[in-house]
Amino acid sequence: MDTKHCAIDGWVDAIPAPGPRGTATFDLIVRPADIDTVDEDAPDTVVACTSGNPRITHELLTGIQPGDLLRATGTLIQPSAPGEPARLTVDGLEVLDTALIPVLREMVLDRYGDYVVIFDADTDAVPVFTAHGAWVGLAENPDAIATLIDIHERVNGGDA
Repeated sequence: MDTKHCAIDGWVDAIPAPGPRGTATFDLIVRPADIDTVDEDAPDTVVACTSGNPRITHELLTGIQPGDLLRATGTLIQPSAPGEPARLTVDGLEVLDTALIPVLREMVLDRYGDYVVIFDADTDAVPVFTAHGAWVGLAENPDAIATLIDIHERVNGGDA
């Protein structure tokens, strides 16, 4: 397996996700260094990244958002088969530029005690999460939120 220690600059594609055993995973979208010499239709490169460093994991899960430009340093493992992304085990992370803060115009987050709900103007359904981010369920409409929370508390012994 071909590995090397390197630094890669790229944009975060989606919100980093928690992984197993205290890790965090995310994809970096990398464009060629000399974009002028590449075909217009050339695809971007996706690098699948993982970090188990507690400081980096905390930053990824609490401070990084899609569109942020990062420099990730670590051990790069080349893909074992064509079409698979390269994998980078991150041991250093630097934010080079932050994405614009999204403005929620048609969505509203609201808090119901130990629960968080998301109202979306385009649908009656209301996603419900615990305040810690655990999925509770989808209420069919705003009137069904209390019932969903009540069921969740009965099943989980009142633990949100």
